[in-house]
Amino acid sequence: MAFKPLHDRVLVRRVKSDEKTKGGLIIPDTAKEKPAEGEIVSVGEGARKDSGELIAPSVKAGDRILFGKWSGTEVTLDGEELLIMKESDILGIIA
Repeated sequence: MAFKPLHDRVLVRRVKSDEKTKGGLIIPDTAKEKPAEGEIVSVGEGARKDSGELIAPSVKAGDRILFGKWSGTEVTLDGEELLIMKESDILGIIA
């Protein structure tokens, strides 16, 4: 992919959610919520302090993350739906 986010932004691919509940019930598409879990595809170079010093991002490509329900901007790149969000919108990294 020929896209690199700027500054402290990251490009995220949502992780597919389960089609069934633990009890075996099938969840229809209309009742599903978009997952708040994803994988980082690409990371910008980081934010800058007032002094101009670069603050390196805490995440890297390939990390699995949790983010807020309304975080990011949805974009379509190469036919794939992705999210662009600021690093501060990320709640945590899944180990």
